[in-house]
Amino acid sequence: MKAVRAVALTLVLALATLSQTNAQETLRIGAPLPITGALAPEGSKLKQGYELWLDTVNQAGGVKLGDKRLKVELVYYDYQSTTPKAVQLAEKLISGDKVDFLFSPFGSGAAKAVSAIAEKYGVPMLASSASSNEVFDQGYKNLFGLYTDNSSLSEPIADVVKEKLPALKRVAILGRNDLYPLSLGNEFEKSAKKRGLDVVYYEKYPIGTLDHSSALTQLRAANPDWVIVTGYINDLILIRKQAAELKVGGQIYTLINGPAYQEWIDAVGPLAEGVTTASWFHPVLDYKSEDIFGSTRKFVSLFKAKYGSEPDFTQASGAAVGVILQLAIERAGSKDRSAVREQLVRGKFNTFFAPVSFGPTGMANSYLPPVFQIQEGKVQVVYPPEVATGSFRTGLTH
Repeated sequence: MKAVRAVALTLVLALATLSQTNAQETLRIGAPLPITGALAPEGSKLKQGYELWLDTVNQAGGVKLGDKRLKVELVYYDYQSTTPKAVQLAEKLISGDKVDFLFSPFGSGAAKAVSAIAEKYGVPMLASSASSNEVFDQGYKNLFGLYTDNSSLSEPIADVVKEKLPALKRVAILGRNDLYPLSLGNEFEKSAKKRGLDVVYYEKYPIGTLDHSSALTQLRAANPDWVIVTGYINDLILIRKQAAELKVGGQIYTLINGPAYQEWIDAVGPLAEGVTTASWFHPVLDYKSEDIFGSTRKFVSLFKAKYGSEPDFTQASGAAVGVILQLAIERAGSKDRSAVREQLVRGKFNTFFAPVSFGPTGMANSYLPPVFQIQEGKVQVVYPPEVATGSFRTGLTH
């Protein structure tokens, strides 16, 4: 009987040890997401990117650490598109759910707020969708942003517009009163003035605005040649339609970040024609990579197989922060936060998204985002020349 009890006790201890080992074999990543609320379209896209990376990694056996592999677990909560709730949930993920690392909430404003929590607990956080310098000027050592700064969007577009429409003089800017869109509006103002253009109108609209007629009527009165609007998908669908109803003129429209999404094009129909935009990724790119996907084309193929459509830059961003974290952990040979942070600082990650390295503030500084124009209902890359799929056209805007 004693022998049986000894065997039973040994088995219990073995199972307990096995359970502890299995717990140690899991990599937990926290991700506050806007599943509901105004940013729900962007939140669902980020989640798709995360899950494609997660599935691909786990199907391959997990994140490789020497002769063992870590299964990846993603823990996410809906912060309902409100920044204070994102902050609250980030703290819960770290303190309550004991995640190893964080993916940021969507956009610059929420990412900046949550970065303070990541810094407080010493948790490296990868920001999938923050491009405002104001997010990265806090001196934090745990914040790493996938996107290049907003001037890398405004400057190339301004170059293209100035070259192709040399007579253009008057610029009107309407920006959502939110950290990223407003920062982007400021960058466009700088880029326009740098090229000797007159900014004849620059106003902000509140988050959640459903009727833009007053601002657009004032904008129309300014008689602009170039209309620039910043915001998110739902904002820019409304504004483009209402601008047409009010017969707002202009030789060219630039809207960010709506036209990069197929649903924006579908929602506005012919009004999409000729609109310009820019973003950090497009399926037409063809990087060879050292990540789990191996190339942009392979990533796009897997995404299409899973979701039935091509990925846009937000979906790709979700997968990209995953592969960067995976590469950093595998290089470090550990999920120790300090060791992984050191590899993130080192950079030089050849990913399907772009070659990614981070500058002194933690912001990516290693690639140039493409410029797009909607032509015949399709997104065409018009800059830079090495990835262009078409030429910039004038006279298209309705």
